[in-house]
Amino acid sequence: MVLADKAYSSRAIRTYLRRRGIRTVIPQPSDQVAKRKNRGRSGGRPPAFDREAYKQRNIVERCISKLKQWRGLATRYDKTATIYLAGLHIAAIFIWSAR
Repeated sequence: MVLADKAYSSRAIRTYLRRRGIRTVIPQPSDQVAKRKNRGRSGGRPPAFDREAYKQRNIVERCISKLKQWRGLATRYDKTATIYLAGLHIAAIFIWSAR
């Protein structure tokens, strides 16, 4: 499932994800809604939108924001993926223990 904001609500992105069998939870911008409604019956039906699943996006955004406070993770100074992953785990442990 892809949780994205209104900036990723283009027809091309939705079509690409649908062809790959990936479910999307992307709200429609008001201009796209108005354009679809102006077309009447030929405008089609609105894409599915799961409001409860979209609320989970906020949790992920806050977690990434906390992880970005670690300079090594934000700037990717580490040479190898294993060292970067170890830094990510250490940062996650500190964030989790600070709760």
